[in-house]
Amino acid sequence: MKKIDRNTSAAFDVDAQRGFTPLCPNELPVPGGDTIVEELNAQAVFARVRVASKDCHPNKAPWIASSPAEVLTPVAGNYPNLDVKWPAHCVVGTEGNLLIPGLPGENDYDLVVGKGIDPEKHPYGACYHDLANSESTGVIEFLKENGIKPVIVGGLATEYCVHQTATQLLNAGFAVVLNLGACRGLDAQVIEKAVEGLRNLGAIVIESAAELNAA
Repeated sequence: MKKIDRNTSAAFDVDAQRGFTPLCPNELPVPGGDTIVEELNAQAVFARVRVASKDCHPNKAPWIASSPAEVLTPVAGNYPNLDVKWPAHCVVGTEGNLLIPGLPGENDYDLVVGKGIDPEKHPYGACYHDLANSESTGVIEFLKENGIKPVIVGGLATEYCVHQTATQLLNAGFAVVLNLGACRGLDAQVIEKAVEGLRNLGAIVIESAAELNAA
């Protein structure tokens, strides 16, 4: 059991949105992405603060692929905060932007941060609006102001937004507990490498919230 002091802990639901699940098959569905709700809710029991991040994309942007063949190809032009093209996903005002059914309503979280709002920026981590990690979304400051030390992290997808968010939190000085039971990803080999990288940075990795124990 990993002892967690609930009074100083936060639970972070990273991009747990319908656009990353089979509920929206034409967006960026992660296999099993809609099955993480129980674990996200379970880990939140061990936290005083619960936060979430959401991709809040526009419906037109240079990074949106016009065909499947364009997905993961480099974005042309002078766009320092874009890397590769993706299918349109989690567009504001669409079902894909909504949280997965079974999670709390957005007003029930202590903080919900939006990212990817600017069409010329496509961040992965939830702590910054840009790829250079210089424009804060405010979540790091919010957690520090609330006296948070460990952050229990889950969400979608493991090797992208979850990995980058956990890395940003570690670099900001938080202890990170990565709950694999609350995550799903796309590529097993890339996931394994991402998780090992987080371990090397000091993250504690657990298989489920059942491994947690309130101090």
